[in-house]
Amino acid sequence: MVSPFKVLIGWWIMKGKLILVLGGARSGKSELAENIASRLGGAVKYIATATIQDPEMAERVKLHQGRRPASWLTFEEPTNILGVLKDGKQGDVFLLDCATLWLTNLLLAENLPRCGAATAEKQEYILGQAQAAAETIHQGHHLIIVSSEVGLGLVPDYPLSRTFRDLAGKVNQLLASKADQVYLTIAGLPLEIKSLAEQKWSD
Repeated sequence: MVSPFKVLIGWWIMKGKLILVLGGARSGKSELAENIASRLGGAVKYIATATIQDPEMAERVKLHQGRRPASWLTFEEPTNILGVLKDGKQGDVFLLDCATLWLTNLLLAENLPRCGAATAEKQEYILGQAQAAAETIHQGHHLIIVSSEVGLGLVPDYPLSRTFRDLAGKVNQLLASKADQVYLTIAGLPLEIKSLAEQKWSD
């Protein structure tokens, strides 16, 4: 019979890191996340959640693609992030860019979690997906998540926009609560804020 102590030790050895990188538009958050991914040392698997709907978005995607090393494996997946993460191995590094586009895709998908789902049901489903994604690090891989901070501006005019803003805030809070490190990027300057917050509350 395996002792609970050995099971606990094995769990800690296996667990990877969860790192959340927040910031506004063109704040440098993606570049920071890419730098962190390169430094973690494992095989990097990039999960791209953007969908190309127009030439402007195509240019944005091209810019991101041009920065990534050729050795990185890219998964273009707008909704089924868990399907990619389930194959994570010990030491792998997943970079999800970005969570806000992912939740946008989930929010607008007519068949998720089921056809005709009400807004409240969709929000519960999306929060559950974010929670499940964060917990995949127990498979042993590292997960870096890029997410936008969208709640600092004016209150949006339309109900769907307000739903998106509120949901993005809830997802960011959930991920931050699970993360080992949380970075906030402002004008290209990164600040690791979770350790600062924990230190302040422990004083």
